[in-house]
Amino acid sequence: MAPQESPFPPNLRRLGLASAALGLAFLGALLVLRGVPTGWMLIALGLPLSLVLALAGDAKRGGLRRTLGERTETLTRQMRPWMWLAVLYAVLKIPVPLWPAGFSLLALLGTGALFLSALAYLWEGAGPQRALVMAALAFGVGLGVEVLGSRTGFPFGAYSYEGAPAPTVFGVPLIVPLGWFALTLAATVVAQGRAWLAGLLLVAWDVGLEPLMTTQGYWTWRDAAPLWAGAPVPNFLGWWAVGAGLSWAFAGLAPALFGLRRRVWDFPVQERAAYVRSPGAEAVLIGSAPQPNLSRLTFAALYPVEMFFLPGGLVLVGRYAQAAVTLGAMLAAFLLARAVGRRA
Repeated sequence: MAPQESPFPPNLRRLGLASAALGLAFLGALLVLRGVPTGWMLIALGLPLSLVLALAGDAKRGGLRRTLGERTETLTRQMRPWMWLAVLYAVLKIPVPLWPAGFSLLALLGTGALFLSALAYLWEGAGPQRALVMAALAFGVGLGVEVLGSRTGFPFGAYSYEGAPAPTVFGVPLIVPLGWFALTLAATVVAQGRAWLAGLLLVAWDVGLEPLMTTQGYWTWRDAAPLWAGAPVPNFLGWWAVGAGLSWAFAGLAPALFGLRRRVWDFPVQERAAYVRSPGAEAVLIGSAPQPNLSRLTFAALYPVEMFFLPGGLVLVGRYAQAAVTLGAMLAAFLLARAVGRRA
């Protein structure tokens, strides 16, 4: 009797199985934080298993090893510099719950990797000069509004970076302006260049950043009318305004990168094509099973990655309600962006 085919599509099967294995590792981390040694065994089992299932969870019976080998080889050929840096960013998230004292170091290294990933993505898709201009613009604007905000209360409300982990620039933790660049780029790609929508995606992101980063001592709110995790309404309006403004500038500097058909802002360099085919991307049907194809993967993938890690980080520090709200906010913003994109 022939084995029955699964009613679920291959991609969904891989995602479901890998998520279940990752959940096992996450449970292990919770146990370790509570002093239960068994948690280490769950982590050691869940992490590699999640990777295997993500690559070959849909393999036919008896074909797991072959499918895993073929897909690993195919992915290795297709990976581009920005993807490797994005993987490094995700990998640096893993030790955080197991080394709470190293949060600031891991956050700096991870955000640095994310910044470089965003720069490499723009370098490939928009050319080196535009990439550097966009990175400098976001870093400069992000740093400027944070210096202004922490000293005057405008545009975010009354808060302070006093006591924040080093390194700092003019009193602002370095990871903050680095993050403004990478997060804005991811939101703009998800929003397909719609500045108002990118601003909403960034506000949803900040819903999770506020409780997590205040818990870790990066900033302290002193506003008399807090709305969420100490942050007042102007904070979220400010996030939307700054994020939407940067996104608008990004879309003007490299419209094709975000799927926009408009005249590029005059700039004394030649713009590259917004889409660069990965080496080996054409080899998607070789071997015994369909092969992965990264040729259309964009920086938008970083948003759902954060949709997993940010609420997860809140759970690990005991902020369960904030984790649920963060997941709901980010998911709602992401689904809205998908719906708007489909209607266009």
